[in-house]
Amino acid sequence: MNPFATSVVLGLTLILPLFKCQAVELMRWERLPLTVPLAVGEERVLFVERNVRVGMPAGLGDRLRVQSAGGTVYLRANEPIEPTRLQLQDAATGELILLDITAEVAQAGQPPLEAIKIVESPINPAHTKDGHSETTASVHEPVQQTPVPVVLTRYAAQNLYAPLRTVEPLTGVRPVNLPADLSLDLLMPSLSISAKALAAWRLDDYWVTAIRLSNQTQAHVDLDPRYLLGDFTTATFQHQFLGPRGTPSDTTVLYLTTRGQGIAAALIPTISPIDAALNLPQALGASPKERPNEK
Repeated sequence: MNPFATSVVLGLTLILPLFKCQAVELMRWERLPLTVPLAVGEERVLFVERNVRVGMPAGLGDRLRVQSAGGTVYLRANEPIEPTRLQLQDAATGELILLDITAEVAQAGQPPLEAIKIVESPINPAHTKDGHSETTASVHEPVQQTPVPVVLTRYAAQNLYAPLRTVEPLTGVRPVNLPADLSLDLLMPSLSISAKALAAWRLDDYWVTAIRLSNQTQAHVDLDPRYLLGDFTTATFQHQFLGPRGTPSDTTVLYLTTRGQGIAAALIPTISPIDAALNLPQALGASPKERPNEK
């Protein structure tokens, strides 16, 4: 045997044990809380593959160190932690992923905990003999049966009225900035109601805008979409009436959806308060009061 080949083989034998293959545990998010055990003093990495904000109970304090960067979450427990729920919220869509964590002191000789990758697609999809994914009848069913305006309205209502942990995720939705000078004086001009835009979201070619309505009178006001002026796709009131001003029922929220444009472009234009007659040409050297009549 070639002595040089023998030395190469021996060298590989010494080098290979220095490299370890870092295993990653796959967890599938199916709208059920994911159990994530931690070891005290040991950092555990979660690959979420999306920018998330981490919500945690204030009672944890310095017992848990949490860092999030570039779709990766780093968790390190500084002392034992009883079962506690964390929330990972997608910064773009608002979708939540729930984690149930516990932290215990690692036993002697216990191997380090694996990193976790959170996925939403099947971990082990079925394959046919030719290597292609096996399809079923459910694949050909429509993914979204509910009209987009309905889905957007429900999403907006949940964001305003429901606890954050109960907001249903909506893929593709994103918040929209409202114009700072947005005027809603002509939204319902026949009623003595003040209107203020609270927030807006967009999904595909649709926008939804949440508008707070407040009664300015002492009379009971029934809300009817026919009072609205503008180019809207749908209009939904959180409540069907407004109570007298000063009562708990004097305020509600209106959800307006528009297509192809935001709320500002869907409103009827406001009449300018400027007197256009002041812009008429004047006779040279003549004051406005001495201007000759033009025929």
